[in-house]
Amino acid sequence: MEKHIVTELGFLTLFFSFLAFSNAAISNKIGINYGRLGNNLPSPYQSIELIKTIKAGHLKIYDANPEILKLLSGTKIHVSIMVTNEQISNIASNQTQANHWVRDNVLPYYPDTMIRFILVGNEVLSYNSDQDRQMWFNLVPAIKRIKKSLQAHNIQNIKVGTPLAMDVMETSFPPSNGRFRSDISKQVMTPLLQFLNRTNSFFFLDVYPYIAWSQDPTSNDLDFTLFRNEAQTYSDPRTGLIYTNLLDQMLDSVIFAMSKLGYDNVMLVISETGWPNSGDIDQPGANVFNAATYNRNLVRKMTVEPPIGTPARPGVVIPTFIFSLFDENQKGGPGTERHWGLLNPTEGPIYELDLIGKRPESDYLRLPKPVNNKPYRGKIWCVVAEGVSLTELGAALTFACGQGNGTCDALSPEKQCYEPLSVMAHANYAFSSYWAKYRSAGATCHFNGLAVQTTTDPSHGSCRFPSVSV
Repeated sequence: MEKHIVTELGFLTLFFSFLAFSNAAISNKIGINYGRLGNNLPSPYQSIELIKTIKAGHLKIYDANPEILKLLSGTKIHVSIMVTNEQISNIASNQTQANHWVRDNVLPYYPDTMIRFILVGNEVLSYNSDQDRQMWFNLVPAIKRIKKSLQAHNIQNIKVGTPLAMDVMETSFPPSNGRFRSDISKQVMTPLLQFLNRTNSFFFLDVYPYIAWSQDPTSNDLDFTLFRNEAQTYSDPRTGLIYTNLLDQMLDSVIFAMSKLGYDNVMLVISETGWPNSGDIDQPGANVFNAATYNRNLVRKMTVEPPIGTPARPGVVIPTFIFSLFDENQKGGPGTERHWGLLNPTEGPIYELDLIGKRPESDYLRLPKPVNNKPYRGKIWCVVAEGVSLTELGAALTFACGQGNGTCDALSPEKQCYEPLSVMAHANYAFSSYWAKYRSAGATCHFNGLAVQTTTDPSHGSCRFPSVSV
């Protein structure tokens, strides 16, 4: 075993020290991420009332929205607010900017609004342009300046950190082999962990077993990912630790990565996790049944008394935020990006979920069995969604055809797809053609909500629509 990997005796020592600290300082009540990238969402007032109804113990927002913070005043909900990525550089270089941020976004609301965490940035280390890499190195200085400003106001109860995604890991399997990426390990992760350790703050981790499973759904075990088959176990060959679910494996890989840098005592917060309730045809496993199963089992695991923890840190409370409160229809990317919600913005719960973990499974209404747990094999086309605006459709058609590369050659006069001559018909072809040409480069069948995938061939007459084969 390597020098910095925690020994078996170390695990026992950590168990008792963490357990004492956890029970005294943090709650195992489940939190909710409240994103607002939708044009059909309830008002903040209605949303906060819904959050109270579902008995969320914590709430995380992606800015420091004053209306939301005022509405949370006097409630018992613990709140996490965020310094946006765009604000990091200015705050990192100027203490006055940090002071202004705290003055504007904390002092008017605290302590009546129970702000507990300030998160600086969101998955900053996942972005990789030259400008983004500069932000990597501004991250810890910005965190330190926010903390310094809080201390100047004698505010001790608010912890400062930053949520990171699993892509900070260079290796994560087996868990004991976990290590951070070499491009960030010394220059970013070490000073970050030093700060978190010194201030008794937390390592905030966005961790999605769904994403890990969906990368190879044929080989990866779905029940293991959904906490649904404890007979299916994995033993880490280096430590002998036994794993019964994928989430614990992912969490422990980060714990071992921190240990390799000499930081055994920094505790974890799951700042985002969840499962998509729907998605595109080419995204297996995204359905209501799996989402309900994952989140129900997650809540049971994280709220049980005494706490379970993970194999590397048994008995430790891990504060957990489910992503997300609502489906958000204005998020870009693949279809799953818009379908992580517990609630449909206009129709209530997408599925029933008890956030305090007391309700037995037998009390839940039976959900329809999933039909898309295995990858779809066949052709897919990208066509216009129902009920869209012709004005918006025209702009999207112009964009798709404007990329060149022969995308819309078949729509030219006297070509095979020129007729019928309508925006709708031409957009159907253009969307399929664009997606077929650029999907490998990251293009999605979305077009700001104007397009959907279909397995029904829209070709007609001599007009053959390009398709994507999966």
